Amino acid sequence: MAEMGIGKGVTAGKLASNVQKKLTRAQEKVMQKLGKADETRDVAFEEGVINFNKQYTEGSKLQKDLRAYLTAVQTMHESSKNLQECLVEMYEPEWSGKDDVDSIAEDTDVLWTDYHQKLVDNALISMDTYLGQFPDIKSRIAKRDRKLVDYDSARHNYSSTHKGKKPGKDGGIKITKPASLLERATPGWAQGILSAHNIAQSSLSRNQAEDELERAQKVFEEINVDLQEELPSLWNSRVGFYVSTFQSMAGFEEKFHKEMARLDQNLYDVLVKLEQQDVSGELSKGPDAVNNSLSPAGPPPIPKSPSKLRPAMPPRPESSPCRDMKQENIISLFDAPDISVTSPTQPLSWDMWGADTPTTATAPRATAPEESHAVVAPATNGAVESMEMPPGFLFKVTTMHDYAANDSDELEMKAGDIVLVVTFDNPEEQDEGWLMGMKEEDWNQNKQSALKGVFPENFTTRL
Repeated sequence: MAEMGIGKGVTAGKLASNVQKKLTRAQEKVMQKLGKADETRDVAFEEGVINFNKQYTEGSKLQKDLRAYLTAVQTMHESSKNLQECLVEMYEPEWSGKDDVDSIAEDTDVLWTDYHQKLVDNALISMDTYLGQFPDIKSRIAKRDRKLVDYDSARHNYSSTHKGKKPGKDGGIKITKPASLLERATPGWAQGILSAHNIAQSSLSRNQAEDELERAQKVFEEINVDLQEELPSLWNSRVGFYVSTFQSMAGFEEKFHKEMARLDQNLYDVLVKLEQQDVSGELSKGPDAVNNSLSPAGPPPIPKSPSKLRPAMPPRPESSPCRDMKQENIISLFDAPDISVTSPTQPLSWDMWGADTPTTATAPRATAPEESHAVVAPATNGAVESMEMPPGFLFKVTTMHDYAANDSDELEMKAGDIVLVVTFDNPEEQDEGWLMGMKEEDWNQNKQSALKGVFPENFTTRL
């Protein structure tokens, strides 16, 4: 009946034994706290337990932070992947480096995946294995504490048993007070039998206490010896673990950033080529390119070009045969041949102006814009009118669209303005698609003080 089953694997006797152990331990702990019973202490072991708890706490925090870091890496991977996919979708097939951009996006995704997996395999799994040993050791420390209380309780029980009745000189047990009414009522002849029984009971109690002490001491020492070896070893192992873990992480991160820097540099180079292609106008030469000619729909795009890409301009002529001629010495071909003309280089003789050869006289050319500052225009009233041109004059253009100057060196123009195109003072400053000039009206009014500036060539048409 005493062994009647209570549940699976548990009997009434086992349950009673466990309850009795808990009560005995609780009673022993109370007696120790009250100072009525001594407690076995091991200072070195207690310090080992303190270090163990500290090591377990630090390791758990490191594991938590490492998981958070891996989550952040995974989030960055997703963000980078979305950004690269957006660039791939936006990058048009005919643009320079389309295949390179696709390859860079794919390699970036693979690099992120590889970096995350290496951190998991070599850092997180190692961290989990390192912390996996702590719960078992913590459970064994708690068991050691319980067995230590059992050992102290058995020791105190053994000590109290041996401090019982002491034998007299005759070797007998002195019984001063009968234990019960039965002992008082016992006849004199039976007192010897009763004394023998009490002696036997005392010996049995001492033997049981001694056996219980030996058993409790053996169980405690088995656990205690193992922990005395494991705790210092575990405490010292933390240095090697931290070194290997963070060295691995640092190595993986260094390699990852080097590879990522290489991919970023490749992407940068591809985009530089695309920019150069756009600036040089190559993108507009495709089959779907928009015609850059002027149209009523609106002004064409303003050309952009770095100075180093502009074509070389011929140098401005230093002198011209007609540059030093005075205005009154320039004649029109429509005038009569009897007007005296003097060349700046060689005077003409009156004998050369014969009646039979009115047009054989040679005169300097004044119609080439590169060699003259003035041109001759026929007047409406039959008279000859001449117009002086600015230095370096090349040709005239008329403005087809309004152009608002965006810088101090640019020329503001309205549709219909006539502009006198001149050479650049420094040919190296000329950008592709840009001309230098001044408004004809401004030149006629202000001459040398006329405002000169650059303007986009595709906003004008040549006269």
